[in-house]
Amino acid sequence: MSHYQVLIIGGGTGGITVAAQLKRKNKSLSIGLVEPSDTHYYQPAWTLVGAGTFDFEKTKRKEVDYIPKGVAWIKDYATGFEPEKNTVFTKSSGNITYDYLVVSPGLVMDYSLLPGLEEAMKTDAVGSVYTDPKKFWSMLNNFKGGNAVFTQANTPIKCGGAPQKIMYLSEHFLRKKGIRNNTNVIFATPGTVIFGVKEIAKTLNKIIIDRDIIFKTYYAPIKIDAENKEITFRFMNSHLQNCAMVVDNKIGEDIVGESDIKMKYDMLHLAPPQRAPDFIRDSPLALQDDPNKGWVSVDINTLQHTKYPNVFGLGDVVALPTAKTGAAIRKQAPVVVGNILHLMKENTLDKPVYEGYSSCPLVTGYGKMVLAEFKYNNVRDSDPLISKFVDTTKEQFSMWLLKKYGLPFMYWNLMLRGKA
Repeated sequence: MSHYQVLIIGGGTGGITVAAQLKRKNKSLSIGLVEPSDTHYYQPAWTLVGAGTFDFEKTKRKEVDYIPKGVAWIKDYATGFEPEKNTVFTKSSGNITYDYLVVSPGLVMDYSLLPGLEEAMKTDAVGSVYTDPKKFWSMLNNFKGGNAVFTQANTPIKCGGAPQKIMYLSEHFLRKKGIRNNTNVIFATPGTVIFGVKEIAKTLNKIIIDRDIIFKTYYAPIKIDAENKEITFRFMNSHLQNCAMVVDNKIGEDIVGESDIKMKYDMLHLAPPQRAPDFIRDSPLALQDDPNKGWVSVDINTLQHTKYPNVFGLGDVVALPTAKTGAAIRKQAPVVVGNILHLMKENTLDKPVYEGYSSCPLVTGYGKMVLAEFKYNNVRDSDPLISKFVDTTKEQFSMWLLKKYGLPFMYWNLMLRGKA
């Protein structure tokens, strides 16, 4: 049976960043990293791929090139945990034991949670930058007009801003193509507002009005009929007695029953339903009876597991009241690393805590971006250096350059190397 001082589950952004930072701070640590994939993707650029302004091949790198030197790569699937015995089960590498465990396997798309989605995704009219950005770019190119509907599942999703980013880019593309006048661009969200941070929402609401985007709140998708090109939403606002109050005949909406609304689409983009992987959901590490059921239970500030003190979690798989983004991981990783090293040395946690920082580079068109940075309770939390030179709550060309060139460079060369 293999044993490591630190065992990391997941070789995505969280796992690699933690491994790299640990090795930089203590080269002698024995670290194992469980990850089955050969390829590492820079997924934040997939929105740009879907709008034809980034090369998909440039979002791919070999996983082996980013496993830090001295870290043992266990190229396998984790299948379960026995935290009382400090043990992880794997598909084909046997059981592995650890002194400290870091859990960061990301999340999975689950089409089965939205009836009709699996069939719809095989058609030419439905796609997602979350799963196949090249297909969506092809759909956008071939679109001739009608209802262009952008929506998202009523589950936690990674990069919560992506559904509206691709909507803004698509709207801009349709204007450039000259078919915007015969297109209804519709953004339908289960949420109550366009964005949770007040200062950012103010900018985005103005963009929606100025660009004649049809904005629907409380719209949770519940069914897709690919044959008839229809999507059905459940209207989630219990304060309005009748969804007839919000139905828009201009875009061909129909009321179904008391609280459902059917809408025709000619092109449909959505963030699919997302959840924690099965081996996490079925484990003692996951919350069992909670609105966050299935996600890893950690202290929101220390990222230490709420039951097992030698287990830490970060990234998309943990139950935290903030957005699931790579930017969040950048602030979470040093807290996990600091706590593990401090526990090893002093048997206490380190002082720095995670305050919920996340950021959403909201691309609002070709050459334009709003940088939303925030922490717990949707409190704005802008970078003090950037804020000296630029108002990140307004559309900026400089922020577009950051998104397209700066952030990918920082990701591959600094973050995954444990330097940022």
